[in-house]
Amino acid sequence: MLGSTNPFDMSDTDRFHEECGVFGVFGSDEASILTALGLHALQHRGQEAAGIVTYDGSAFHAHRALGHVGENFGADSDQMRQLRGHVAIGHNRYSTSGNVNPYMEIQPFSSELAFGGFALAHNGNLTNATRLRASLIETGSLFQSSSDTEVIVHLVARSHQENVTDRLIDALKQIEGAYSLVCVANDMLIGVRDPYGVRPLILGQRDDTWLLASESCALDIVGATPVR
Repeated sequence: MLGSTNPFDMSDTDRFHEECGVFGVFGSDEASILTALGLHALQHRGQEAAGIVTYDGSAFHAHRALGHVGENFGADSDQMRQLRGHVAIGHNRYSTSGNVNPYMEIQPFSSELAFGGFALAHNGNLTNATRLRASLIETGSLFQSSSDTEVIVHLVARSHQENVTDRLIDALKQIEGAYSLVCVANDMLIGVRDPYGVRPLILGQRDDTWLLASESCALDIVGATPVR
């Protein structure tokens, strides 16, 4: 609470700064629009920046920007017209201090890996991220952000498993903490929760379209029904 003298008061703004919002869509030609709407409903989970990555069957398209969703992802904007594809993931980022270049911290992160394109948005904290980052740097990995999310991307890239699903599972076996993930790879939308289910991730459906969201309010705004 702003102005509170209680050092243990975790209400209002402070509570929201412990979270961020993730959203994913599979099977809709309006994937980017649905994702923008979902992120708008999740705006309370992160107000510093937002990003969307889409996949059209052959290439990734991305737009990331500081500010609110409505400021950067208007339905008739050039940015939205460029976000083509039937698969999309999005992320709202809460504000943190100490970042030299906050733009480099905006998710989803995407990269071209040995098996093709891979995009990832993450909510949560990895308790062993510092150790994993140090190990990856020691063996040649180059980091562009301070985010735990980039650690996961590098673990997937460095895995010796044959396909992206097994590479992701291999990476998940190495991380510790509370998290939820939405990923796009090889024309798939993948959702992940930590083994204890601490961070929320809800599966929803709208006709033949499947969706993933941090909260059910993001499904409500696009007319989707929660499945689990």
